[in-house]
Amino acid sequence: MFDTIILLTGPAEHSVFTTLLRGHNPGLTVLPVFTAADLAAIEPEWLRRARLISFTTNVIVPGALLDQLGYGAYNFHPGPPAYPGWAPSHFALYERASDFGCTMHRMVERVDAGPIVEVEVFSIPPGMNVNALEEMTYTKLVQMFWRMARTLATQSDPLIERAVRWGNNRNSRAAYEKICKIPLTISQDELQHRLHVFGTDHFGIVPSIDLHGFQFRIVMPEDEGQNVGTAVVGS
Repeated sequence: MFDTIILLTGPAEHSVFTTLLRGHNPGLTVLPVFTAADLAAIEPEWLRRARLISFTTNVIVPGALLDQLGYGAYNFHPGPPAYPGWAPSHFALYERASDFGCTMHRMVERVDAGPIVEVEVFSIPPGMNVNALEEMTYTKLVQMFWRMARTLATQSDPLIERAVRWGNNRNSRAAYEKICKIPLTISQDELQHRLHVFGTDHFGIVPSIDLHGFQFRIVMPEDEGQNVGTAVVGS
């Protein structure tokens, strides 16, 4: 019997979303999950009676665990179907996309590949940077969660899937880091575009290198898990 939701998200979202889901289904048990270790600790008997919901998390759910869930798993992706994979807002702005969005989909073993349930698309205002686009997307994604909460909390059958397909270009951290490598032959326009998209907070100042009026040093992330790029002058 469906009576459990495994909620994979951050602590702030968990408290709000738990209240929302249980408001639609007071008998529902909502299990907080924040890490891969938390997922691995769930007993199979809980999985058989549960549905998993993933909301803006970098935790990868193993295919073996997905197979054990009795009522499926759904992910809220902070990007439209055209941008599956890593750092969708960065790639959309880098490619000068005119619109963006967010996606809810059934989870399968491959990340951002399962059948799509819900999509919202919106225009990107002129001059928007990554931080602003991510904030707008997060707001839209929360609104989508609000709309889908009743169905997720009360409907034991699989959710209706739309005839919408993911884009063919699946972006990765390696592709992101490649863009952040700055060749000495780069044009001024391209350099300014990369700085606008990937943020001057990824670049430091060192007086020995000057390129189109910008000065750089290599900045290494303190934590390998951080979603930041390494800026490198030269190739």
